[in-house]
Amino acid sequence: MNIEHIRSLFPVTNNAIYLNNASQSPLNLRVFDRLQNHLNRELNPVDKKGFNRDSIRVLLSKILGGSPDEYALVTSTGSGIGLVAQGVNLKKGDNIVVPEHEHWNNSFPWVQLKMKGVEIRFARLNEDNSIDLEAMEHLIDHNTRVLAIAAVRFNSGFRPDLATIGRMAHEKGALFVVDAAQAAGMIPIDVEKDQIDVLAGCGFKWLLGMHGTGFLYVSKRAIGMIDPILPGMFAAEHRYDELSLHHDSRKFETGTIAYALFDAWSEGLELILEVGVNNIYEKALANTDMLIDGLSEKGYKIVSGGTDNHLMVVDKIVSTTKNKQERSAILHFTTPSLETTKQLYKKLTKEKVLVTQQAENIRVSPNFFNTKDEISTFLSLI
Repeated sequence: MNIEHIRSLFPVTNNAIYLNNASQSPLNLRVFDRLQNHLNRELNPVDKKGFNRDSIRVLLSKILGGSPDEYALVTSTGSGIGLVAQGVNLKKGDNIVVPEHEHWNNSFPWVQLKMKGVEIRFARLNEDNSIDLEAMEHLIDHNTRVLAIAAVRFNSGFRPDLATIGRMAHEKGALFVVDAAQAAGMIPIDVEKDQIDVLAGCGFKWLLGMHGTGFLYVSKRAIGMIDPILPGMFAAEHRYDELSLHHDSRKFETGTIAYALFDAWSEGLELILEVGVNNIYEKALANTDMLIDGLSEKGYKIVSGGTDNHLMVVDKIVSTTKNKQERSAILHFTTPSLETTKQLYKKLTKEKVLVTQQAENIRVSPNFFNTKDEISTFLSLI
Protein backbone atom coordinates (compact mmCIF):
# COMPACT_ATOMS: atom_id res chain seq x y z
CA MET A 1 0.00 0.00 0.00
CA ASN A 2 1.53 3.29 -1.15
CA ILE A 3 0.27 5.55 1.62
CA GLU A 4 1.36 8.78 -0.07
CA HIS A 5 -0.50 7.88 -3.23
CA ILE A 6 -3.55 6.84 -1.23
CA ARG A 7 -3.54 10.09 0.73
CA SER A 8 -3.23 12.11 -2.48
CA LEU A 9 -6.63 10.75 -3.46
CA PHE A 10 -8.27 12.21 -0.34
CA PRO A 11 -7.96 16.04 -0.38
CA VAL A 12 -9.24 16.31 3.19
CA THR A 13 -5.87 14.96 4.36
CA ASN A 14 -4.22 18.20 3.18
CA ASN A 15 -5.86 20.36 5.83
CA ALA A 16 -7.49 18.13 8.44
CA ILE A 17 -7.11 14.89 10.36
CA TYR A 18 -10.13 12.88 9.35
CA LEU A 19 -11.05 10.27 11.98
CA ASN A 20 -14.77 10.19 11.25
CA ASN A 21 -15.18 7.42 8.70
CA ALA A 22 -17.97 5.74 10.66
CA SER A 23 -20.02 8.85 9.93
CA GLN A 24 -19.08 9.00 6.28
CA SER A 25 -16.00 8.55 4.16
CA PRO A 26 -14.46 11.73 2.76
CA LEU A 27 -14.92 12.14 -0.96
CA ASN A 28 -11.92 10.89 -2.93
CA LEU A 29 -10.70 12.25 -6.24
CA ARG A 30 -11.39 9.10 -8.22
CA VAL A 31 -15.06 9.18 -7.27
CA PHE A 32 -15.17 12.95 -7.79
CA ASP A 33 -13.62 12.75 -11.25
CA ARG A 34 -15.95 9.92 -12.31
CA LEU A 35 -18.92 11.98 -11.11
CA GLN A 36 -17.73 15.05 -13.03
CA ASN A 37 -17.28 12.99 -16.19
CA HIS A 38 -20.79 11.58 -15.84
CA LEU A 39 -22.28 15.04 -15.35
CA ASN A 40 -20.34 16.37 -18.33
CA ARG A 41 -21.93 13.67 -20.46
CA GLU A 42 -25.33 14.78 -19.19
CA LEU A 43 -24.58 18.29 -20.48
CA ASN A 44 -24.04 16.91 -23.97
CA PRO A 45 -25.95 13.63 -24.18
CA VAL A 46 -25.56 13.15 -27.93
CA ASP A 47 -23.14 10.25 -27.44
CA LYS A 48 -24.37 9.33 -23.99
CA LYS A 49 -24.25 5.64 -23.11
CA GLY A 50 -26.58 3.97 -20.64
CA PHE A 51 -25.31 3.13 -17.17
CA ASN A 52 -24.50 -0.54 -16.67
CA ARG A 53 -26.18 -1.47 -13.41
CA ASP A 54 -24.56 -4.89 -13.46
CA SER A 55 -21.10 -3.34 -13.15
CA ILE A 56 -21.86 -2.35 -9.54
CA ARG A 57 -23.22 -5.81 -8.75
CA VAL A 58 -20.01 -7.40 -10.01
CA LEU A 59 -17.84 -5.12 -7.85
CA LEU A 60 -19.96 -5.72 -4.75
CA SER A 61 -19.78 -9.49 -5.22
CA LYS A 62 -15.98 -9.29 -5.48
CA ILE A 63 -15.81 -7.42 -2.17
CA LEU A 64 -18.52 -9.21 -0.19
CA GLY A 65 -18.92 -12.59 -1.87
CA GLY A 66 -21.88 -14.23 -3.50
CA SER A 67 -22.79 -13.76 -7.15
CA PRO A 68 -23.69 -10.49 -8.91
CA ASP A 69 -27.31 -11.54 -9.47
CA GLU A 70 -27.80 -11.73 -5.69
CA TYR A 71 -27.38 -7.95 -5.36
CA ALA A 72 -30.06 -5.31 -5.79
CA LEU A 73 -29.20 -1.62 -6.01
CA VAL A 74 -30.98 0.49 -3.39
CA THR A 75 -30.54 3.96 -1.93
CA SER A 76 -29.51 3.13 1.64
CA THR A 77 -29.12 0.48 4.32
CA GLY A 78 -32.50 1.37 5.82
CA SER A 79 -34.33 1.13 2.53
CA GLY A 80 -32.86 -2.32 1.92
CA ILE A 81 -33.79 -3.64 5.36
CA GLY A 82 -37.22 -2.04 5.08
CA LEU A 83 -37.92 -3.84 1.80
CA VAL A 84 -37.04 -7.13 3.46
CA ALA A 85 -39.03 -6.46 6.65
CA GLN A 86 -42.18 -5.77 4.66
CA GLY A 87 -41.52 -8.54 2.15
CA VAL A 88 -41.19 -11.48 4.55
CA ASN A 89 -44.47 -13.36 4.95
CA LEU A 90 -45.20 -12.88 8.65
CA LYS A 91 -48.25 -13.67 10.74
CA LYS A 92 -49.45 -13.15 14.28
CA GLY A 93 -47.41 -15.29 16.66
CA ASP A 94 -44.20 -15.08 14.65
CA ASN A 95 -41.21 -13.42 16.28
CA ILE A 96 -38.09 -11.54 15.24
CA VAL A 97 -34.90 -11.45 17.31
CA VAL A 98 -32.76 -8.30 17.32
CA PRO A 99 -30.02 -7.24 19.77
CA GLU A 100 -31.03 -4.30 21.92
CA HIS A 101 -29.71 -0.85 21.05
CA GLU A 102 -29.22 -1.59 17.36
CA HIS A 103 -28.99 1.27 14.89
CA TRP A 104 -32.42 2.59 13.95
CA ASN A 105 -32.07 1.27 10.39
CA ASN A 106 -32.00 -2.23 11.86
CA SER A 107 -34.61 -1.57 14.50
CA PHE A 108 -37.45 0.60 13.17
CA PRO A 109 -38.35 -1.72 10.23
CA TRP A 110 -38.76 -4.65 12.61
CA VAL A 111 -40.53 -2.79 15.43
CA GLN A 112 -43.12 -1.57 12.94
CA LEU A 113 -44.16 -5.19 12.42
CA LYS A 114 -45.72 -5.22 15.89
CA MET A 115 -48.79 -3.83 14.12
CA LYS A 116 -49.11 -7.22 12.39
CA GLY A 117 -49.00 -9.06 15.70
CA VAL A 118 -45.34 -10.02 15.29
CA GLU A 119 -43.35 -10.22 18.53
CA ILE A 120 -40.01 -8.39 18.61
CA ARG A 121 -37.54 -9.98 20.99
CA PHE A 122 -34.56 -7.85 21.98
CA ALA A 123 -31.46 -9.83 22.88
CA ARG A 124 -29.62 -8.61 25.96
CA LEU A 125 -26.17 -7.08 25.64
CA ASN A 126 -23.22 -7.52 27.94
CA GLU A 127 -22.14 -4.55 30.02
CA ASP A 128 -19.58 -3.58 27.40
CA ASN A 129 -22.16 -3.42 24.58
CA SER A 130 -21.06 -6.74 23.08
CA ILE A 131 -23.68 -9.37 22.26
CA ASP A 132 -24.59 -12.06 24.76
CA LEU A 133 -24.76 -15.07 22.44
CA GLU A 134 -26.27 -17.34 25.08
CA ALA A 135 -29.07 -14.88 25.78
CA MET A 136 -29.69 -14.52 22.06
CA GLU A 137 -29.83 -18.25 21.49
CA HIS A 138 -32.44 -18.65 24.23
CA LEU A 139 -34.73 -16.20 22.40
CA ILE A 140 -34.69 -18.11 19.11
CA ASP A 141 -37.37 -20.75 18.67
CA HIS A 142 -39.33 -22.36 15.85
CA ASN A 143 -41.54 -19.28 15.55
CA THR A 144 -38.53 -17.05 14.90
CA ARG A 145 -38.69 -15.89 11.31
CA VAL A 146 -35.80 -13.40 11.29
CA LEU A 147 -32.64 -12.84 13.31
CA ALA A 148 -31.31 -9.37 12.44
CA ILE A 149 -27.95 -8.02 13.57
CA ALA A 150 -25.28 -5.46 12.68
CA ALA A 151 -21.96 -6.79 11.39
CA VAL A 152 -20.29 -3.97 13.35
CA ARG A 153 -22.18 -2.11 16.06
CA PHE A 154 -22.23 1.63 15.38
CA ASN A 155 -22.26 2.58 19.06
CA SER A 156 -19.34 0.45 20.18
CA GLY A 157 -17.44 -0.95 17.20
CA PHE A 158 -18.06 -4.49 18.45
CA ARG A 159 -17.90 -7.13 15.73
CA PRO A 160 -20.02 -10.25 16.41
CA ASP A 161 -19.28 -13.73 15.12
CA LEU A 162 -21.57 -13.73 12.09
CA ALA A 163 -21.06 -17.34 11.09
CA THR A 164 -21.97 -18.62 14.55
CA ILE A 165 -25.05 -16.43 14.77
CA GLY A 166 -26.06 -17.38 11.23
CA ARG A 167 -25.97 -21.05 12.18
CA MET A 168 -28.14 -20.29 15.22
CA ALA A 169 -30.74 -18.72 12.95
CA HIS A 170 -30.67 -21.49 10.36
CA GLU A 171 -31.02 -24.26 12.96
CA LYS A 172 -34.47 -22.83 13.71
CA GLY A 173 -35.32 -22.05 10.10
CA ALA A 174 -34.99 -18.28 10.51
CA LEU A 175 -33.56 -15.81 8.02
CA PHE A 176 -30.26 -14.24 9.01
CA VAL A 177 -30.34 -10.52 8.16
CA VAL A 178 -27.21 -8.40 8.56
CA ASP A 179 -26.81 -4.62 8.62
CA ALA A 180 -23.44 -3.98 6.97
CA ALA A 181 -23.42 -0.17 7.11
CA GLN A 182 -20.42 -0.06 9.49
CA ALA A 183 -18.72 -3.15 8.12
CA ALA A 184 -18.76 -3.43 4.33
CA GLY A 185 -15.45 -2.20 2.97
CA MET A 186 -13.78 -2.11 6.40
CA ILE A 187 -13.83 -5.71 7.64
CA PRO A 188 -13.63 -8.94 5.62
CA ILE A 189 -17.12 -10.28 4.89
CA ASP A 190 -18.00 -13.39 2.93
CA VAL A 191 -21.76 -13.74 2.69
CA GLU A 192 -21.56 -17.47 2.09
CA LYS A 193 -19.02 -18.38 4.78
CA ASP A 194 -20.77 -16.06 7.22
CA GLN A 195 -24.12 -17.82 6.66
CA ILE A 196 -25.81 -14.55 5.61
CA ASP A 197 -29.22 -14.63 3.92
CA VAL A 198 -29.68 -10.87 3.63
CA LEU A 199 -27.00 -8.17 3.72
CA ALA A 200 -27.88 -4.49 3.42
CA GLY A 201 -25.42 -1.63 3.28
CA CYS A 202 -24.69 1.88 2.09
CA GLY A 203 -22.02 3.40 -0.09
CA PHE A 204 -21.22 6.58 1.79
CA LYS A 205 -19.32 5.08 4.73
CA TRP A 206 -16.54 2.50 4.35
CA LEU A 207 -17.37 1.69 0.72
CA LEU A 208 -16.11 5.12 -0.41
CA GLY A 209 -19.25 6.29 -2.18
CA MET A 210 -21.77 9.04 -1.55
CA HIS A 211 -25.19 9.38 0.07
CA GLY A 212 -27.91 7.82 -2.04
CA THR A 213 -25.98 4.66 -2.91
CA GLY A 214 -26.55 1.27 -1.34
CA PHE A 215 -27.10 -2.43 -1.91
CA LEU A 216 -29.30 -5.30 -0.84
CA TYR A 217 -27.89 -8.81 -1.06
CA VAL A 218 -30.42 -11.66 -0.91
CA SER A 219 -29.04 -15.18 -1.16
CA LYS A 220 -30.42 -17.78 -3.53
CA ARG A 221 -31.53 -19.72 -0.45
CA ALA A 222 -33.67 -16.80 0.74
CA ILE A 223 -34.86 -15.31 -2.55
CA GLY A 224 -38.15 -17.23 -2.52
CA MET A 225 -38.87 -16.32 1.11
CA ILE A 226 -39.14 -12.56 0.51
CA ASP A 227 -41.62 -10.84 -1.79
CA PRO A 228 -40.90 -7.51 -3.49
CA ILE A 229 -43.20 -4.81 -2.14
CA LEU A 230 -42.35 -1.99 -4.56
CA PRO A 231 -41.37 -3.61 -7.87
CA GLY A 232 -40.14 -0.99 -10.30
CA MET A 233 -39.35 -1.16 -13.99
CA PHE A 234 -36.13 -3.10 -13.45
CA ALA A 235 -37.71 -5.73 -11.18
CA ALA A 236 -39.36 -7.70 -13.96
CA GLU A 237 -39.35 -8.57 -17.65
CA HIS A 238 -40.61 -5.68 -19.77
CA ARG A 239 -43.99 -7.02 -20.80
CA TYR A 240 -47.12 -4.93 -21.00
CA ASP A 241 -50.01 -5.60 -18.63
CA GLU A 242 -48.37 -8.42 -16.67
CA LEU A 243 -45.74 -8.86 -13.98
CA SER A 244 -43.05 -11.42 -14.66
CA LEU A 245 -40.58 -10.81 -11.85
CA HIS A 246 -36.92 -11.63 -12.17
CA HIS A 247 -35.95 -14.73 -10.22
CA ASP A 248 -32.99 -13.05 -8.56
CA SER A 249 -32.40 -10.01 -6.37
CA ARG A 250 -33.24 -7.59 -9.16
CA LYS A 251 -36.88 -8.15 -8.23
CA PHE A 252 -36.32 -5.90 -5.18
CA GLU A 253 -35.25 -2.88 -7.22
CA THR A 254 -37.86 -0.17 -6.91
CA GLY A 255 -37.08 2.01 -9.94
CA THR A 256 -34.58 4.40 -11.42
CA ILE A 257 -31.60 5.16 -9.20
CA ALA A 258 -29.24 8.16 -9.27
CA TYR A 259 -27.04 6.87 -12.06
CA ALA A 260 -24.44 9.60 -11.62
CA LEU A 261 -23.88 8.61 -7.97
CA PHE A 262 -23.72 4.90 -8.67
CA ASP A 263 -21.43 5.39 -11.64
CA ALA A 264 -19.07 7.46 -9.48
CA TRP A 265 -19.31 4.90 -6.68
CA SER A 266 -17.78 2.27 -8.96
CA GLU A 267 -14.44 4.07 -8.60
CA GLY A 268 -14.63 3.82 -4.81
CA LEU A 269 -15.35 0.11 -5.04
CA GLU A 270 -12.47 -0.36 -7.48
CA LEU A 271 -10.15 1.43 -5.05
CA ILE A 272 -11.17 -0.92 -2.23
CA LEU A 273 -10.44 -3.92 -4.44
CA GLU A 274 -7.04 -2.51 -5.40
CA VAL A 275 -6.03 -1.88 -1.79
CA GLY A 276 -7.71 -5.08 -0.52
CA VAL A 277 -10.20 -5.36 2.32
CA ASN A 278 -7.78 -7.46 4.39
CA ASN A 279 -5.13 -4.74 4.07
CA ILE A 280 -7.69 -2.08 4.97
CA TYR A 281 -8.70 -4.06 8.05
CA GLU A 282 -5.11 -4.65 9.18
CA LYS A 283 -4.33 -0.94 8.83
CA ALA A 284 -7.48 -0.10 10.77
CA LEU A 285 -6.45 -2.39 13.62
CA ALA A 286 -2.95 -0.92 13.67
CA ASN A 287 -4.44 2.56 13.98
CA THR A 288 -6.80 1.56 16.78
CA ASP A 289 -3.97 -0.26 18.58
CA MET A 290 -2.11 3.03 18.71
CA LEU A 291 -5.21 4.89 19.84
CA ILE A 292 -5.86 2.37 22.59
CA ASP A 293 -2.34 2.66 23.96
CA GLY A 294 -2.44 6.45 23.93
CA LEU A 295 -5.92 6.75 25.42
CA SER A 296 -5.09 4.24 28.15
CA GLU A 297 -1.91 6.08 29.09
CA LYS A 298 -3.93 9.27 29.47
CA GLY A 299 -6.48 7.56 31.71
CA TYR A 300 -9.47 7.60 29.39
CA LYS A 301 -12.03 4.84 29.65
CA ILE A 302 -12.49 2.89 26.43
CA VAL A 303 -16.10 1.84 26.11
CA SER A 304 -16.06 -0.34 23.03
CA GLY A 305 -14.64 -3.52 21.64
CA GLY A 306 -15.55 -6.25 24.12
CA THR A 307 -15.83 -7.03 27.80
CA ASP A 308 -13.16 -6.24 30.38
CA ASN A 309 -11.77 -9.73 29.72
CA HIS A 310 -11.33 -9.18 26.02
CA LEU A 311 -11.47 -5.44 25.59
CA MET A 312 -9.04 -4.04 23.08
CA VAL A 313 -6.85 -2.75 25.90
CA VAL A 314 -6.38 -6.25 27.28
CA ASP A 315 -5.90 -7.58 23.76
CA LYS A 316 -3.03 -5.16 23.32
CA ILE A 317 -1.38 -6.12 26.59
CA VAL A 318 -1.72 -9.87 26.11
CA SER A 319 -1.60 -10.27 22.34
CA THR A 320 -2.26 -8.03 19.39
CA THR A 321 -4.27 -10.79 17.74
CA LYS A 322 -6.37 -12.02 20.67
CA ASN A 323 -10.09 -11.67 19.87
CA LYS A 324 -9.19 -9.80 16.73
CA GLN A 325 -12.45 -11.09 15.26
CA GLU A 326 -14.39 -8.89 17.69
CA ARG A 327 -12.63 -5.67 16.69
CA SER A 328 -13.23 -3.00 14.09
CA ALA A 329 -11.95 0.46 13.22
CA ILE A 330 -14.57 2.10 15.45
CA LEU A 331 -13.48 3.11 18.93
CA HIS A 332 -15.37 4.99 21.66
CA PHE A 333 -13.90 6.58 24.74
CA THR A 334 -15.48 8.65 27.45
CA THR A 335 -14.44 11.66 29.54
CA PRO A 336 -15.44 12.41 33.15
CA SER A 337 -18.65 14.25 32.17
CA LEU A 338 -20.85 15.35 29.32
CA GLU A 339 -19.50 18.87 29.64
CA THR A 340 -15.86 17.79 29.37
CA THR A 341 -16.75 15.67 26.33
CA LYS A 342 -18.38 18.69 24.69
CA GLN A 343 -15.32 20.80 25.43
CA LEU A 344 -12.96 18.17 24.02
CA TYR A 345 -15.06 17.77 20.89
CA LYS A 346 -15.09 21.53 20.38
CA LYS A 347 -11.31 21.69 20.83
CA LEU A 348 -10.71 18.88 18.33
CA THR A 349 -13.01 20.49 15.79
CA LYS A 350 -11.19 23.80 16.15
CA GLU A 351 -7.90 22.00 15.51
CA LYS A 352 -9.46 20.37 12.40
CA VAL A 353 -9.47 16.90 13.90
CA LEU A 354 -12.76 15.40 12.81
CA VAL A 355 -14.47 12.85 15.07
CA THR A 356 -18.03 12.26 16.33
CA GLN A 357 -19.53 13.10 19.71
CA GLN A 358 -22.15 10.66 20.97
CA ALA A 359 -23.44 11.86 24.35
CA GLU A 360 -20.52 11.46 26.83
CA ASN A 361 -18.48 9.51 24.29
CA ILE A 362 -16.11 10.48 21.52
CA ARG A 363 -16.17 8.10 18.56
CA VAL A 364 -12.92 7.78 16.62
CA SER A 365 -12.92 5.84 13.35
CA PRO A 366 -9.67 5.91 11.34
CA ASN A 367 -9.32 4.44 7.88
CA PHE A 368 -6.51 3.13 5.70
CA PHE A 369 -5.39 6.62 4.62
CA ASN A 370 -4.65 7.76 8.18
CA THR A 371 -1.04 7.81 9.41
CA LYS A 372 0.73 7.25 12.72
CA ASP A 373 1.61 10.95 12.77
CA GLU A 374 -2.08 11.85 12.60
CA ILE A 375 -2.89 9.48 15.46
CA SER A 376 -0.05 11.02 17.48
CA THR A 377 -1.37 14.53 16.82
CA PHE A 378 -4.85 13.49 17.91
CA LEU A 379 -3.48 11.99 21.13
CA SER A 380 -1.44 15.12 21.84
CA LEU A 381 -4.61 17.23 21.77
CA ILE A 382 -6.69 15.28 24.27
